[in-house]
Amino acid sequence: MIYMDAAATAPTRQDILQTVWPLLTNDFGNPSSRHELGTSAARALVFARTTAAGALGVRENDVVFTSGGTESNNLALKGLALAAPRGRHLVISAVEHSSVRAAAGYLREHHGFELSVVGVDAHGRVDPEDVRAVLRPDTTLVSVMAVNNEVGTVQPVAQIAAAARGAGALVHTDAVQAAGWIDVAALAEDVDALTVSGHKIGGMKGAGLLMVRARLPLAEQLSGGGQERGRRSGTENVAGAVATALALKHAVAAVRDDDDGRAGYGAYLRDAVVRALGERAVPTGHPDDRVPGIVSFCFPGTSGEAVLLELERRGVQCSSGSACHAGSDEPSPVLLAMGYAPDVALTSVRLSFTREVKEAEVTQTARAIVAAVRAVGPGQ
Repeated sequence: MIYMDAAATAPTRQDILQTVWPLLTNDFGNPSSRHELGTSAARALVFARTTAAGALGVRENDVVFTSGGTESNNLALKGLALAAPRGRHLVISAVEHSSVRAAAGYLREHHGFELSVVGVDAHGRVDPEDVRAVLRPDTTLVSVMAVNNEVGTVQPVAQIAAAARGAGALVHTDAVQAAGWIDVAALAEDVDALTVSGHKIGGMKGAGLLMVRARLPLAEQLSGGGQERGRRSGTENVAGAVATALALKHAVAAVRDDDDGRAGYGAYLRDAVVRALGERAVPTGHPDDRVPGIVSFCFPGTSGEAVLLELERRGVQCSSGSACHAGSDEPSPVLLAMGYAPDVALTSVRLSFTREVKEAEVTQTARAIVAAVRAVGPGQ
């Protein structure tokens, strides 16, 4: 079976699993405890924070460990917006992850914030000038993801951040799908807050982090014992934090040392399918400004679910889009925002892989897609 759903979750790296195993077994202490097991856990947490901060090029106090991408996005939007005295206007893009859209909606519904949703072009890309056009004197936060989780388009975060900061607004970016493919340390230089999820980059599920400048006020969303310098209460997931930090360090290094040619695999997969199927395959996302690890198509005249089932029968596991909407029979909001008709959006299939993918797996996947679409589509 070929696994092509890494954007939903990637396998835990074996070297990371071996490193954190003692933290799940013998060294299981609570880092707030004063005895030896607790002290050992506290040292491991310091190591995780130092490692993550070093990978991102930020200060250790800028790192807040969380349960993953969804919590980090909620903490960034709600925490920064509710603590900021500037105003009650938010800006997000139309293709944000559901956790960002929902957090912004919560602030609008329950706290009276006004929300501007900036559209995208047919490739799913935000125009920085469109962001600039909606900025106001009371804009407190702009949140635009670095890489779209469904179609792989890379957003011009640096230009968007420059526009937002010029207007005095804070900037957050969801970098969950960016880590491992683009330089997230460079991203961190441009923004006030940045989200990372451990299990997307070889860490563990249920663990992630939010990089948020320590100088900024942040309204806590989980009240309790005051862990994470009062920014995120709850006993720390030490093993998850260490795994996330190590995975992030590896992801940043992989981007900087990229010389293995795997960056071309996404383009090959995309081109091979279009070459074989012609107009029956519609690649989605930006043709150039994209990460190679996410390749997506619409197959008009088919059922996306039928294609997925046929692909699994042929030995390829992938998804129809964001795993956060598993089981939904509604068309993707991302594809709708990009201008796709609902019936076409429902035919979408996303293939995503890690840098460990093998050339033979990519070529076999391309053949399987062509065969699957021909098997379930019109004119088969």
